[in-house]
Amino acid sequence: MTEKNNEVKSDVISGRNPVSEAVRSNRPIDKILVARGEKSGAVVGILAKAKQKQIPIKEVDRTKLDYITGNTNHQGIIAFAAVKEYSTVEEIFEYAESLNEPPFIVVLDEVEDPHNLGAIIRTAECAGVHGVIVPKRRSASLSYTVGKASAGAVEYMRVARVTNIASLLDELKERGVWVYGADMDGTDYRKCDFSGACAIVIGNEGKGISRLVREKCDVIVSLPMKGKINSLNASVAAGILMYSAMDNR
Repeated sequence: MTEKNNEVKSDVISGRNPVSEAVRSNRPIDKILVARGEKSGAVVGILAKAKQKQIPIKEVDRTKLDYITGNTNHQGIIAFAAVKEYSTVEEIFEYAESLNEPPFIVVLDEVEDPHNLGAIIRTAECAGVHGVIVPKRRSASLSYTVGKASAGAVEYMRVARVTNIASLLDELKERGVWVYGADMDGTDYRKCDFSGACAIVIGNEGKGISRLVREKCDVIVSLPMKGKINSLNASVAAGILMYSAMDNR
């Protein structure tokens, strides 16, 4: 078994009773995977409680559950536990206010690589970011791998999950936050002033920020490129922008 699979397994709660207890006890859960077509009464009851708590649920082939659990008796359902409780957007604002600082937020638009998410959280903690916001779906979650990649920073960083990133940006702007989206063909980041209330939006590793999210940004900022590759790793780009903002602030 590879080291990667060991890291995946460390997050997994497998079987009907363990998953049911995890949901009932309010343990932080990133998502639940259920075998396609599974209709047993116990599983239906678990999913109903999970939906009430807005835990993401995804139907998958049973072979995927077999692989994730190492062919143990998963009974058609597994849950991925989070390494810590998620915060709320309001708690991020309250934390900034408690420090008497304008909010400094990083928003991730479908960053799916857990190593990137962990690295971004690590840099955010070092750069004085008040909180990181991710979408509930199509995003890396607070898994064991993320915690390890963050070198422990996940314990100190407020990470919130929202249903819709575009709607979140509207909310941030209504609260006086200036939104900077990192993408191509924008203003050179060195010409931007991040000193006030600001949110830096980082997009997906392959697609960048989505069209709708880009339209919601107040400013598109870019990093100058002199090589033959036209983009940086998401966590590297995020780190450069966070430290530029820290310098301005």
